[in-house]
Amino acid sequence: MDNSQPDGSAPANSSSSPRTLLKREWPYLLVLALALFGIALTSFLRSPITFYWVVLAPLIGVICIVTRWRDVHDRDARVRLVWTQALHWAAVLLAMRLIFVADVAAMMNADASALAVLTLLALGTFTAGVHIESWRICLVGLILGIGVPGIAWLEQSALFLLLVALVLVAIIAPFFWRERRPRAAT
Repeated sequence: MDNSQPDGSAPANSSSSPRTLLKREWPYLLVLALALFGIALTSFLRSPITFYWVVLAPLIGVICIVTRWRDVHDRDARVRLVWTQALHWAAVLLAMRLIFVADVAAMMNADASALAVLTLLALGTFTAGVHIESWRICLVGLILGIGVPGIAWLEQSALFLLLVALVLVAIIAPFFWRERRPRAAT
């Protein structure tokens, strides 16, 4: 008896263990982790990692196909899914490539080019999610989109954020230390 929801997710009363969550949500978590890694790397290096985004785009396309594949049952619909995603991501990659055409690249500095490529990836991810009717892919696209101004803000306030992180670690660490410390027998 299959207790899954129409969107393929587990029923509300099933166990919500981290393992079950990872098994069910791994494609979205992978894309999100790779996107957040790219945003963090861009902020940390303070240089464009355009190649990273260009490689990530087709990977997101493959994940869109993989996550939708189980919901598409006939051959024609699967072929249509593959072709629409292939054309969608080819258009996104072409738009990214246009940013680096000599005339366009001469008008933008490296930071602006990298943020433009990330913006295109965010838009491509969001619209791919709309096309395959996956709110999770749309969410990843939104997070990528938020990453664009986030990178600019992080670059301006990196020292402040480091200080906040250190204060949070100093406040939270004693609680974890106390929980992990062996208790005396009573």
